Amino acid sequence: MGYLLRVRLTSFFIGAATASLAGLFILYKDYKFAHESISDQMKRLHDSLDKRISSLEKLNEDEVSQRSEATE
Repeated sequence: MGYLLRVRLTSFFIGAATASLAGLFILYKDYKFAHESISDQMKRLHDSLDKRISSLEKLNEDEVSQRSEATE
């Protein structure tokens, strides 16, 4: 009976370790996917804001140049 108990416990712990490793691998891949997704969203948002800021700065420069031409 002692031998069978050891074999069963060993099998149980090997199965539990395998399941834990598989679970950690799945969680790691999920974390990596979520991180890449959020990074891509933030990059697109940053690019969009850069374009908006550039266009506003260009409008401001055009306004300033028009004012300076009008005062001359």
